[in-house]
Amino acid sequence: MTYPAARPRRLRRTPAVRRLTAQARLSPADLVLPMFVKEGIDEPTPIASMPRVVQHTRESLRKAASDAVEAGVGGLMLFGIPAEKDARGSGADDPHGIVQEALRDVVAEVGDATVVMTDLCLDEYTDHGHCGLLTDAGEVDNDATLERYAAIAVAQATAGAHLVAPSGMMDGQVAAIRSALDGSGFGDVGILAYSAKYSSAFYGPFRDAAECAPQFGDRAAYQQDLRGRPTRRCARCCSTSAKAQTSSW
Repeated sequence: MTYPAARPRRLRRTPAVRRLTAQARLSPADLVLPMFVKEGIDEPTPIASMPRVVQHTRESLRKAASDAVEAGVGGLMLFGIPAEKDARGSGADDPHGIVQEALRDVVAEVGDATVVMTDLCLDEYTDHGHCGLLTDAGEVDNDATLERYAAIAVAQATAGAHLVAPSGMMDGQVAAIRSALDGSGFGDVGILAYSAKYSSAFYGPFRDAAECAPQFGDRAAYQQDLRGRPTRRCARCCSTSAKAQTSSW
């Protein structure tokens, strides 16, 4: 009878052996907690499609942030829902907008004990629910939106964000935001960019939480296609595969 030459099961025999040889470990410090804060409510509001998740008041947000830090959570991601919305998402960079006020609250509460981040997009703030400014034809204007993202980044950094997290999938958003932050004296504020965000119904519960469902159409023209994206190649000097590239933004 021929026996196996390799016996990796030796390293799976007991919980202690598995723990000793584990290559991946998950702890609260590896996690980021999304937190939703809504203007104009008097008490936390449950989100029907997200059991045990709520839209916070500013006061309940402070308490929840403190609890998360005590539990060892590595980061907090703030999403703001304003009382009033308009076509340009004015509340997104208003110094007294809900997410800026909440940022100041949370940073005052937890300081540097965790990483305080802010979603940087327009869909929570626009009356049409899209992630950018619209042209007269109803399409998202990529480059005009970059100017809004730059202003939002500076407003969030001014309010105390450790990291800003652009999620709108606009071409050039990270470079535009980096330039705005550096030019405004916020060179130490980092960018946590969503390198891939797909146009998907799986975002349904999130859209309930942030009250940001598009009022017409969808986001397929700027979020990634579930079937994959085309290979990008520079015709002059290089050949770049469709695999995501990383950088030190």
